[in-house]
Amino acid sequence: MRDGPDPRGTPPGAARRPLPGPDDPLRIALLTYRGKPHVGGQGVYVRHLARALHRSGHHVEVLSGQPYPVVDESIPLVELPSLDIYNDHFPMRMPGLWELKDRWDWLEVTAFSSGTVPEPLAFSMRAWDHLHHRLGEFDLVHDNQCMGYGLLLMERDGLPVLGTIHHPITVDRRLEMEHAESPRQRWSKARWYAFTKMQTRVAKRLRRVITVSQSSYADICRDHLVPPDRLHIVPVGVDPDLFTPDPSVERRPLQIISTASSDVAMKGQRYLLEALAKLRTEYPDLRLVMVGRLKEGSAAQRTIETLGLGDAVEFVSGVSDERIVELYNSSAAAIVPSLYEGFSLPAIEAMSTGCPLVATTGGAIPEVSGPDGETCFAVAPGDAEALAAGIRRVLEDPEAAARIGAAGRERVIHRWSWAHTADRTVEHYRALIDEVRAEREPG
Repeated sequence: MRDGPDPRGTPPGAARRPLPGPDDPLRIALLTYRGKPHVGGQGVYVRHLARALHRSGHHVEVLSGQPYPVVDESIPLVELPSLDIYNDHFPMRMPGLWELKDRWDWLEVTAFSSGTVPEPLAFSMRAWDHLHHRLGEFDLVHDNQCMGYGLLLMERDGLPVLGTIHHPITVDRRLEMEHAESPRQRWSKARWYAFTKMQTRVAKRLRRVITVSQSSYADICRDHLVPPDRLHIVPVGVDPDLFTPDPSVERRPLQIISTASSDVAMKGQRYLLEALAKLRTEYPDLRLVMVGRLKEGSAAQRTIETLGLGDAVEFVSGVSDERIVELYNSSAAAIVPSLYEGFSLPAIEAMSTGCPLVATTGGAIPEVSGPDGETCFAVAPGDAEALAAGIRRVLEDPEAAARIGAAGRERVIHRWSWAHTADRTVEHYRALIDEVRAEREPG
């Protein structure tokens, strides 16, 4: 990648693009600092939002760091390689000096050496570097969860910038600190999440921010100090024609399924594994399918070994959406054990297939899953006994579970779709452009 431009000026030939009219199709740069294709909300959000925007007649380019998202062939993907410090095969590796090709590589490795997560800052600067030379090609920038300082430089260049915050990472920080096992680990977690201060500084300065739930709205106003009149709720969606019941797939009464997007306390994997160990005393053949990769040396791996669950947990990674749909259809229940979620894509994807959902009441999950005993089995977060009791309700009464699974699908297909998410998002794009127009053309 070429070295970045002089931050004091705009290069020749990169004139600012005239603002579009109210009915013009939009040219959108959609940013995601990481976009794991099938596990984790960022990659799923970018893939489906980009597709829905494209189908609505807009031009979308996705700019991403590793892991790169999967996007349709009709949507350009601009790969902005990082040093890939957190790759699945050798996470937390220290890059060699020969890998440092430009100033953003040096920025990334310096931030990493200080003990914090470097990706949001470094990616935002790489994205600014790229877009600084293409100012005439885009009407706006839509950032997904990064909130790095490069966004402010894009705004200074004249690019309208809108940000999506699914939930504030300050919540992750708070929960990790609460679950730290020693003062040293607490100190390490504080350094690790130091980048959230940057995200607060950036988020509260953006003209317009969208989030995905009422729960996240309240948390973002409190933790990131975003003025309430600049923050707006646009729920994410699901493709009900893809995530659909499949009567040809036999449901296995002693198989449950969950997702493992990251090994952090917030996701509640420890409580699910403890619940599984408790239930195995009653149901020795009960098994758990985890969609995701088991990381070497992770807390999940240690818990599985400690509880003797090696033969009861299967990790499935790198599979297609169609395979995930098949797994939901073959499972007795889908489990969302999180202590907190800003929305929960896995919940609505499972519900859309008709798979009975057992979910905690952490964060925005009740907004998604609905009432206990009607569209889900709701349990308290951070409680393995409660989680085991919720799963037991499914195992003991599969007919009631099937009714709740069917009601869950009805809840999803009447409330959430990616087309609706795209339409609402475009409304905010145009509102942002109108705000910028009013500043440029007063009176």
